[in-house]
Amino acid sequence: MRQRMISVFGSSAPTPESADYEIARELGRRLAQAGFVVVSGGYRGTMEAVSRGAKEVGGRTIGVTVDRFDRWGLKANPYLDVEIKFPTLFQRLHYLVTAGDALIALPGGIGTLSEMALAWSLLQTGEIPPRPFLLLGPRWRRLLEAYLDPFYIREEDAAILQLVETPEEAIAALEARLERPVERISRPWG
Repeated sequence: MRQRMISVFGSSAPTPESADYEIARELGRRLAQAGFVVVSGGYRGTMEAVSRGAKEVGGRTIGVTVDRFDRWGLKANPYLDVEIKFPTLFQRLHYLVTAGDALIALPGGIGTLSEMALAWSLLQTGEIPPRPFLLLGPRWRRLLEAYLDPFYIREEDAAILQLVETPEEAIAALEARLERPVERISRPWG
């Protein structure tokens, strides 16, 4: 049996003193306590926080990094069980979007918005099988209210996204929509 993997998208900007970092840390704790493996971009900010939260309660974490960022001095955060490193940003992005049994987007910048948009598009077109896709926090609601126009985005495509306000709501949504662990031949952490 394998644990379900949840891909969490988020920003590198939040620091440990920030509210967004603490929300991500709490999300990581709750995901691990619910039996999920946390998959993130593997660097600092909310990626570190979600991994840290999971590790604090004995959870498993996977960080997906990229060679390109090595040149900028970025290092994987210390809360990872496994680091999966890709040569290109596109390969990293593809893995993050497709590996998770569910997806959660925390607030972020251009990278997070790219992850969110790619995942949404792949789900909308059927390029990847349906899975829960949660947007956590009020910033997503504001963005979608400004962006969603029924002329361009059909109601059923908007319904792919589920807005949640708290880590508790995220876990409840995942538990309602995902089955418990499933069989798998290999585990990404060995």
